[in-house]
This record gives sequence, structure tokens and C-alpha cells, in this order.
Amino acid sequence: MHLIKTMTAEHQRLSVNAARKIPLEQWGPYLSERQWGTVREDYSANSDAWNYFSFKDSHSRAYKWGEDGLAGICDFFGNLCFAIALWNGKDEILKERLFGLGNSEGNHGEDVKELYYQIDNIPTHYYMEYLYKYPQQAFPYEKLIQENRLRSKLEPEYEILDTGVFDKDEYFDVLVTYAKQSPQDIAIKIDIHNRGPKAAPITVLPTLWFYNRRDYVGTDKKPGISYLDKTSVKATHHRLGTYYLYFQKPDDCFFTENETNTEKITGKPNATPFVKDAFHDAVINGSNIQSLRAKKSGTKFSPVYNLSIAPGTTKTIYCRLSNKLTENPFAGGFEKIFATRKGEANDFYAAILPAGMDEDMAIIQRQAIAGLLWSKQYYHYDVERWLSTTDGISAASETRKHGRNSDWKHLKNQDVIAMPDKWEYPWYAAWDLAFHCIAMAVADPCFAKHQLLLIMREWYMKPDGQLPAYEWNFSDVNPPVQGWAALQVYYIEKKREGKGDILFLKKIFQKLLINFTWWMNRKDVKGNNLFEGGFLGLDNIGVFNRSSSLGSNMHLEQADGTSWMAMYALNMMDMALEIAIHDKAFEDTATKFFEQFVLIAEALNEQGLWNEEDKFFYDTLSISGSQPLQLRIQSIVGLTTLFAVSNIQKKSLDKLDDFKKRMTWFENYRKRNNLFWPNEDRSDGEAVLLSLLPKERLVFLLKRLLNEEEFLSEGGIRALSKYHKDNPYAVTINGNSYTAQYDPGDSTSDFYGGNSNWRGPVWMPLNYLVIQSIRKYGTFYGENLTVEYPTGSGRQLTLSEVADELTRRVISLFKKSEKGERKLYDEYNWFYKKPGNEHLVLFYEYFHGDSGKGLGACHQTGWTALVAELINELHHSTNKTDLASEAAAAERLSRLIKTVEEADEIE
Repeated sequence: MHLIKTMTAEHQRLSVNAARKIPLEQWGPYLSERQWGTVREDYSANSDAWNYFSFKDSHSRAYKWGEDGLAGICDFFGNLCFAIALWNGKDEILKERLFGLGNSEGNHGEDVKELYYQIDNIPTHYYMEYLYKYPQQAFPYEKLIQENRLRSKLEPEYEILDTGVFDKDEYFDVLVTYAKQSPQDIAIKIDIHNRGPKAAPITVLPTLWFYNRRDYVGTDKKPGISYLDKTSVKATHHRLGTYYLYFQKPDDCFFTENETNTEKITGKPNATPFVKDAFHDAVINGSNIQSLRAKKSGTKFSPVYNLSIAPGTTKTIYCRLSNKLTENPFAGGFEKIFATRKGEANDFYAAILPAGMDEDMAIIQRQAIAGLLWSKQYYHYDVERWLSTTDGISAASETRKHGRNSDWKHLKNQDVIAMPDKWEYPWYAAWDLAFHCIAMAVADPCFAKHQLLLIMREWYMKPDGQLPAYEWNFSDVNPPVQGWAALQVYYIEKKREGKGDILFLKKIFQKLLINFTWWMNRKDVKGNNLFEGGFLGLDNIGVFNRSSSLGSNMHLEQADGTSWMAMYALNMMDMALEIAIHDKAFEDTATKFFEQFVLIAEALNEQGLWNEEDKFFYDTLSISGSQPLQLRIQSIVGLTTLFAVSNIQKKSLDKLDDFKKRMTWFENYRKRNNLFWPNEDRSDGEAVLLSLLPKERLVFLLKRLLNEEEFLSEGGIRALSKYHKDNPYAVTINGNSYTAQYDPGDSTSDFYGGNSNWRGPVWMPLNYLVIQSIRKYGTFYGENLTVEYPTGSGRQLTLSEVADELTRRVISLFKKSEKGERKLYDEYNWFYKKPGNEHLVLFYEYFHGDSGKGLGACHQTGWTALVAELINELHHSTNKTDLASEAAAAERLSRLIKTVEEADEIE
């Protein structure tokens, strides 16, 4: 990260946003990619969200809590939406939204089965590109469902590239580009390129519609879209105001209503033919065409373009969505706005990303950030209202009133939030969002800070301080990484702007105090500073479900739960110290968190979680009347102990007299009484290391971490050691047998839906944490500590060099090889080596522990966008190393010259 010196056009717009209460443009990519199959739309008595509202239902059934669409946009309250719909002349439905399998349909849970790419975006969304690849053959809906149902959990997922529909390039590239003239005036370009060898037909429906809020505003405030002339319509909303959609002359114009087709959904006859899926029947079956043409108003509208596109050629459709009434919306030079905004996007990225990057690395960074910006979504969920009302299809249920999320009635969300993946995870998750904000800070630190503060607000956080996990179960417990993320965002902005936002730290610190107290009161049952937490975001990492009750006589003390809390305490201390430089009132609070950290570190190291034989930390099961049982699984659970580390510089300590005095007293007291002490002073006296790990144990853990037969893979650190491939761990508890083994790819268990796997793959967020932690150790130890990298190689590196090497391995997942292949595409590289596809990068949820193949959600530019910041850090570290090498070389040359001169003088 480098100091921003250039005030680009985008930076000027961002400075205007920063002054707003909510730093957000009114219009953006806030439309979800999947509203069906969500908890919000589930009114079933048995909480079966996937089957209650399926993909099949989504065409005909109106949503209650949002909308979805293909390559779409909407305003920040989701009132007015725009997206595209397509038909290849063969499918039985219009392509209005992305298709994927529900949780029970996939052999590894839910999964989108489409090819689409979020090519470009900037924080104000003045320029955006979205590419969708649409087969010219019939879309293989049933084949994808049936083949995945037939496959076992030991087999890979059956993907759309396996179906053959893309083998002969018989598809369209549909590129949708948005370029704003002004905040409420958006130019839209739809390029349809025929990649196939023959001319092919396609029908394109640019669609404008209103979110159906009938239960909120009543019929008297119903919005409407009305006909103006052959190339324009007017959209009127009581809050949003008036907008106009301008479009080039179409072959047809259709109006309908965004209302449920009850005949298809419930068997009840429709009162009118003007229902949500009316365009499907009209385009595909020719039904009610005259009625749709004759209708001159509604809540859903599309101009219709029937095109035939020659092979290798492109046809373009222009639209414009504006709050301005104009007689000539496509005046000469209109299309220049796209080149202008593209140029501004180029300037923006040139200013925020490192100079001198090779082209492929620059593409990876830019698409990572673009995907993250595309992940912004309008999210609407009022739990109290959801529990107490119906959707008009299912009867009210007493079971629901006391079921899922019933103890979160205070939660009333209606915000734009950065989602993990707008198809696979179109809902926020508390710890995912923390990582999103770090990646977001590279492009828009103001919005990143807003997101972190938002999740702390009273309409999210419970009165007792618990943060909502995610809509499937808000009461689940995720790792408390919000404090760490806040500091990361703070320092990224500070490096970029030259100063830090202390007010932000103060705001979030106050809310984090409440959350930290909740953890202390609720997750330390024995009061011994050893913590629980359940699955802690790591789904199937345990030998059994760590969130389940094992009985009243058993208690699980978690190495990761304890480590996360040690890290949390250090984060709070670091935050308080940073604030205390400017406001002394925070100094004694820093002392409180410092002492709390020492007590947690003592508990972790001295109360049975460390195994001296294995040199590793394990979860420990306390059983009444029996010896504690260590669950000897070598996983990321034991490696989380690396994360609690902080360096305090002497120059900072000298400014904080009270903290320094208290820390010195506490150290003397504990050493005098032979109590555990986690601190270490650097040999030059210029820094103090606070670490959960004594130096000896740090070295032991790094030996395992950097072993290619254990945790170290070509693409980064595995979540579970490869040691368990030949040595599965098994244990019997209460007569039940449990086993865990190394599974490098998709999950082979049903834990947490079976759609993700922590028993061997490489996960970006944990790799990022590992790298950041090792960098901190490297900063402290410098040349005074080297380790073998990889273990057994005989090659000794400093910890800073190890951090760089790990970063290179993670980046290698995305980077093209000399053969033009990316590890993450594995057997699908044949497609991505084709002309026109070489620049396309997907950002998967996790990666195969051996091959590096991308797995899980394929647009997880939430936390996987962290690769953009890793590239920044590696570039900075490499440049710093190069400068240091040059300085050392210059020093050696200077000494040599001096020696020669002295020798000459002697002669």
C-alpha cells in the first residue's frame, strides 16, 4: 500500500461520499443474485428454506424481502430494479436469474451452475462491467440436477463445463456495462457477442421492475411504470421519485405486474394474466402477447429485442435509466460516456494499486476488488415481522414463532452490505464481513469502516453484546475478528492517507467492549480463561459437531476459542494504545486488556491444551470423574495460537507512562512469583513482543506449519494436516465413534450442509491471518530467528522471508503459469486458455489442499478478495528488500573503497 498522491475523478467522488452519514451511492449493484432458497423467504413450519421457495418457484412467485436478477442494479433501498433477461430460442424459461442447485440437490450442497464474471467496478459504481456466458444450446438444467444427484460425496461436483454445452464455443458473451452520467443518470450498454461458428438467435429483455412492498406501503402507495412512447417509460415511486427508462427501438414492449402466479404456485386461478412470469409465457409460448402489448402500465416492464447474430460478431443495445426527462437520450456522442468512465476507472486503479505490476497480477487485483464491489447487496430482514406474519401462501405457524431466530426479534436490517457471494451466500456473516472490510479498505476505506460499525449497531447486535452470525442461525458463534479487522482497516487507510481515523477507532472500540464482555461472560463456563464457542466458523473441522451438546458431564475447552479470545484481548489493547496516544483516557483500558491477555495466555499454555509429545495445541474434552481427553487432530484449531501477537515499540511505550509503569509492575510481580509471562524484549531494547506462544513453542509450530507433508501445500496452508491422510484420528465418546481424516477437496461429510470443507483445503482468510502473524514475529525477531523453509529442505529463512514465501504460494493459485494455466481452474484450464477467456479470474471459497483447484462458492470475492491486499504487501515487501539489499551493497562498496584508499595512503 502506498500513499495516494493523485486525486482522480473517482477519489473526488469518494470524498463527497465520505461526508455523508452513509458513504454510499444511491445506485449500485445492490440487486441480489439469489433471493429464493433464503431464510427470509421461508414461511414453512419445518424451516426448510431450500424446498419451500425453490429455483422453479422463483420465476412465478413474488418475493417478500428483496429481489434478484442477472447483471442487475437497484437503488439502495431496492425499490426500483434493472436487470437483463435472455432467451436462446430453446429453453423452457427465460434466463432471468442465475441457476444453481439447492442444498439437497448437490452432492456437495448448494452450488451455482453458470459462467459469469464480475469484470470491473469502482466504489461509486460510475463504471461497472459484468460478463455472462449464455449457451446457444438448451441450458442443461435437468442434466445438472440429475448428474449431481447420482454422484456420491466422494466424487467431484458435476459442473456446467462438464455438460458439453460450451465445448464447440456455441455460446454468447453477454457483456453488460454501466456508466453513470451523474448519480441518478445511468447509461447502460448490452453487448451480445456470438462466440460460435454459426449465426444464432437470441432474445434480449432489458427489464425494469419494482420491489413488491405491498405488505408495507399498502395499495394506495403502489409504485408504477407507465408508457410514454415507443422508446421510453416513466417509473414513479412515492419515496424514490420519478425515473425514466430510455431504450432503442424494440421489436415489442411488454408490461405486467410483479405479482405471484397463484395458478402455478398454489393451483388457485389468477385474477389477471398480468403476473410475474408473464414474459416467459409470451416470449416462449406466445401466450397473452396482445394483452401484454395493450397494457400501458404495471410494476414490471421490458422492451423486447429479437436478434440474429452472425458468428464472431457483436450487436449492441443501449438503454438509459435517468431521473431526467429528455427528448434525445441517445444524442450524438452518448456512447462516449463509457470510454470516459472506463478511463476514470483505469486512473483510479493506477492510483491505488502498486506501479510496475505485471499485467496478470494487475488483472487479478483489479478483478478481486471489482468482484468485492459487485458483492454489495440490499439486505432486508425484520425478524419480528417475519415471525408474526405470513407470505399469503402458507398459514401462520406457532412453530415458527418459537423457532429459528425467534430470540432475535430486535434485529431489523435494511442496509446495503458486502455479501460473501451474492448467489451462494446472499446474506451477511459476521466474521466473513470482517475480512471483506480489509479487502474493501484497499479501494474504499470509508465504506469498509461503515460496514464494521454497521454490524455493531443496535439493530444488529443483541442487547447483551452478541453479534448476529448469519440468517440460518443468528445465535451461532463466529470467531471474534471484528477488532482485528478494524485495526487492519485503520492501518491500511493510515498508510494510504498518511493519517489514521482515531474517531473510527473510538466508535468501534466502545461497541467492541460490549461484545468482548459477552464473550467473557458466556463462553468461559468455568471462569478459568479457557473458552468454548462451538464450531467457530470452521464448520466440520472437529471430529464431531463442536456446537452440539455432549452431555452434562462433559465440557469442551477449545484451543481456537481460547486463542481467538487472546487475540481479541491484544486487538483491544492495541486499539486502546493507538487511541491513548491522542486521548489519555484510554490508557488504563489498554492495561486492562493487557492483563486479560496474560491470564488467557497462561491458561492456554499451562492448563492442558499443549501436547508435549506432539508439540501441538489441541481441544480438550473435560469429563467428570475422568482424565481430560485431548482430541489430537492436527488442524488449524491448534495453529490459531499464532494469531495472538503484538509488537509494542519503545517510542510508543515512552509516551504512555501509566501503561508502561503498570506493565513493568505486572511483569515483576509475575516473575517474582514464578507465574507465566508471555512477553519478550528485543535485544536492542526497541520493542516488546506480546505473544500467546513462547519462542520455543512458536518454532515447534512453524516446523509443522512449513512441512509439505503436513500443513504446507503449493497453494498455501491447509486447514488440516496431510498427516491425517494415512493416520485418521478416531475417538469413542459415550459409545459413539467419531473419525476425522484428511479430505483435501470437497466435503465428504454433511456437517453444516456439506457445502464447505475445513478438513484439508486451503482457505484464504486463515492463510491471510497466518501470514500477517508471521510478519509480526518477523518484524520483532528480524535476523535473530530463522527457520527451515520448507521443513527438511535445509534452507533457512527469517520469518519475514517466510511470510513472503507463503504469500507467493497463495498468489500462485490465481497467477498464470508459463503454460497459461491457473491452478484454481485445474481440469477446466482448456476453457480459460481460449482466446477471449485468458483474462477471466474466479475467486473461490476455498482451494484443494493438493492441486489448488478452486472449490465451493466461485464468486467469494468477500474474503478471497484478500489476495489483492496480499499482492500489495508482497510488492511492498519485495521493494523494501530490494532497497535494503541495494543499501547493503552500497555500504559494502563504500567499505571496500575506504579500505583501498587507506591501503594507498599506507603505501
